[in-house]
Amino acid sequence: MIERIKESIKYIKAKTNDLRPQIAIILGSGLGDLAEEFENKMKIKTSDIPNYPLPTVEGHAGNLVFGRLYDINLLGFQGRIHFYESGKIENVIYPVLVAHELGVKILIVTNAAGGLNKNFKPGDLMIIADHINFMFLNPLKIFSPNVNRFNKPAYDEKLRKIAIQTGIELGLPVREGIYCGVRGPNYETPSEVQMLRKIGSDAVGMSTVPEVITANYLGMRVLGISCITNYAAGISSTKLSHEEVTEVAQRVKNEFSLLIKETIKKIKQSEL
Repeated sequence: MIERIKESIKYIKAKTNDLRPQIAIILGSGLGDLAEEFENKMKIKTSDIPNYPLPTVEGHAGNLVFGRLYDINLLGFQGRIHFYESGKIENVIYPVLVAHELGVKILIVTNAAGGLNKNFKPGDLMIIADHINFMFLNPLKIFSPNVNRFNKPAYDEKLRKIAIQTGIELGLPVREGIYCGVRGPNYETPSEVQMLRKIGSDAVGMSTVPEVITANYLGMRVLGISCITNYAAGISSTKLSHEEVTEVAQRVKNEFSLLIKETIKKIKQSEL
């Protein structure tokens, strides 16, 4: 695994003249357009990077985009690998390992998620307060067995407050809640949705949790944002589909991008 990462990093540094991003953003289903707004951007196809796992799901372009906003060096991952695509947890967390090796200190993780909380609606943006790991997977198994068993909040409290306040000031439909990560690839049954709601989940999706666990282990600060793209099964009579997910993500992409950009601006003012 270490040799895989080293080869990837060597290629990336050669292409970027050893650019050091301060913040990395993993862009979920249909949310990749934000990286197109970077200034002085440079795009690397993941298919060109040695050893880099390739996404196979619609709405995940498969690019690393380097650039700047507000004089901050950024790295945007257009697309992610879900566990159900390869069955290999090391592929899921590969972007986080790459970001860490490039010197990233803050990771913003985004996803498209199904709404479990009946007060949420499609198009809402949920700042993740915490998560429930119903993937029954833990990426730390690939590290030393004597891992740092961190007990600090997985999602940085200061970053969450900045994002929530930014959303309020912009008049955006910002919520805060608990994200439940499941393996997929099938959507949840109505009975499963009832169970997830009873244990305190506000949204459900098939990503994010492994990346966040890994980032915390590596000492990175994490902000998580879910775009609520649909009601989970049993809450609405609408038939679930990935097309609906990407369609709603596209519809709210301007609000999503605005929230991320203005949050980054405030992070710079208060944190960097």
